[in-house]
Amino acid sequence: MENLPKKVRSKKLNTRVDLTAMVSVSFLLIIFFMVVGELSKPKIMDFGHEGGCGPEPGCNNPDENRILTVLLDDKDKMVTYMGLLYSPIQNPKQVQYGKDGIRKELLYINKKVHEYSASMGRPEIGVTVIIKPSKKSNYGNLVNILDEMKITGINSYSIVDYYTPEEAKL
Repeated sequence: MENLPKKVRSKKLNTRVDLTAMVSVSFLLIIFFMVVGELSKPKIMDFGHEGGCGPEPGCNNPDENRILTVLLDDKDKMVTYMGLLYSPIQNPKQVQYGKDGIRKELLYINKKVHEYSASMGRPEIGVTVIIKPSKKSNYGNLVNILDEMKITGINSYSIVDYYTPEEAKL
């Protein structure tokens, strides 16, 4: 019996888990959800209306003294008018692109609208520009007018893809 080999017992190794990677992933997930939470908050734009709007007539009508419409057409043609087309404050006129054309016009009108708004007690309200590209206008013209909005510091603008029949005649 003494010649029998002894049973070799395997050593029990201490298992050790490295949690470094899990900590890194946890921080990345926390940062991801914080960013997503911040970006998913709704953003609103102040249109310069005080209080609520009730059933009285004219309550929801825009102030045509603060609206500039820019019509974009083919062959780099651009027409602007101030106010409403059927009773414009500034008659429709053709304007060229660039610093001596539309940029000069936007700066001038924005200054006039700020003066008008100041007389109404709200000097922080500037011009609202409605950009209307026609089906014939090219993408470059739209990019150029958006660049002019950024350069002139006009933050209140909208792109509308609908021409009225009267605007199409211009």
